[in-house]
Amino acid sequence: MISEEVKARLREVAARYPQARSAMLPCLHIVQDAEGYVTPEGILAVAEAIGVKPDEVESVVTFYSMYHQEPIGRTVIKVCTSIACYLHGCDETLAKLERRLGIQKGQTTPDGRYTLEGVECLAACGMAPAVQVNGEFAEQMTPDKTDALIDTLEQHGPGAIRNYWRQISEGRGMATETTLGSVGATAETGAPASNGNGNNAQTTGETKSRGQRQKGSR
Repeated sequence: MISEEVKARLREVAARYPQARSAMLPCLHIVQDAEGYVTPEGILAVAEAIGVKPDEVESVVTFYSMYHQEPIGRTVIKVCTSIACYLHGCDETLAKLERRLGIQKGQTTPDGRYTLEGVECLAACGMAPAVQVNGEFAEQMTPDKTDALIDTLEQHGPGAIRNYWRQISEGRGMATETTLGSVGATAETGAPASNGNGNNAQTTGETKSRGQRQKGSR
């Protein structure tokens, strides 16, 4: 059931655009966030808010893998299956996840904890095979790393992956049992994770930055 509050938000978002139909994607996110997935009522509410036919909204919902038309797990794991990831072994990674979670691609675990999906390009071809966990990237995910990934999710929840991606973007290596475990601890404590030599990454980065500035000023 789409509440009047949600409908008001849809109208408010649609009003921001010169053409209301341009607000379709953010409006769909609003109804999905409200109910956990895009229901038929949600499609009707979006269509009414932006002034299009429900069929047009439904065609967009079925086109994008980020929208769901049935209940999903609290943690959604997406495995990229496009050509770059395929050439780097995404099929093996996906098969390992299926075995570990006890479900097939496109299914949700009976406890509602995990949904596993195979999707087209996640725009991370340089770090193939790419996996997304609730929108956060875990890259170069070989079968050997999937156990560490699931163990981290089991122990620390999907928030740990956000910290893992921060480590990757700061140049501290790929996913291993050690890095994923340390990132899980960071997710719980909020403390910067160690870079392996006793220093945290923030301190190390600041030191490097100061050194580079001093060198450039000479």
